[in-house]
Amino acid sequence: MKIIILAAGIGSRLGFEIPKALVNLDKNTTILDFQIKSLKGCFNLSDIIIVVGYKKNLIFRKYPSFKYAINTRYKYTNTSKSLLAGINLLNSDEDIIYINGDVVFDSKIIELICENTKYNLICVNNEKVGEEEVKYNLDDKGYIKNISKNVENPVGEAIGINYINHKYLADFINCLDKCKDMDYHEKAVELAIERGIKFSPLNIGKRFCIEIDFEKDLELVKKHLKSGE
Repeated sequence: MKIIILAAGIGSRLGFEIPKALVNLDKNTTILDFQIKSLKGCFNLSDIIIVVGYKKNLIFRKYPSFKYAINTRYKYTNTSKSLLAGINLLNSDEDIIYINGDVVFDSKIIELICENTKYNLICVNNEKVGEEEVKYNLDDKGYIKNISKNVENPVGEAIGINYINHKYLADFINCLDKCKDMDYHEKAVELAIERGIKFSPLNIGKRFCIEIDFEKDLELVKKHLKSGE
């Protein structure tokens, strides 16, 4: 199994002129540091691919030992094309977990995924539905039916951590390829669902996870780190 971290974006809403992955959570910890630490319990560093774009050399210098994919068109594309760039470095027989580059998460979420690899997974929080977040609903068998920022009657929100079983990787790549440049990677999931491919929701429960879109999100993470929970 391989990990793809999507860190090509600018993150302009936070007001920093660095890749969002390099934003500090405390004096010594960046978002990417936190993600790597949360992955270390289940994966080797050699299993991780980081997709970069905006000011990529800053990430290269701070993390020289990782494997990288480059989204050269990061200014004109979104996460669907960044994910495609990362997957193109892999073998077709590998399972993948792909993670948005601005998600700070508990390592227990990764452990939960690794215990449930029979099906494709969308990690979700069904206790809240943020207005800005990617939302989802379910079909009558409990699989993901719709997933986007504009879902009617959502039952929760996707947290930006997903798993694809290798059996469906070729189809998923084709769906990513069919996405428009500015589509989020969730569009590929919707296209795959239209083809009959199933995605199960994996509820993270009370496990810590915050996607850092705004200053208030960053402050919540900093508060969490200070609490030592």
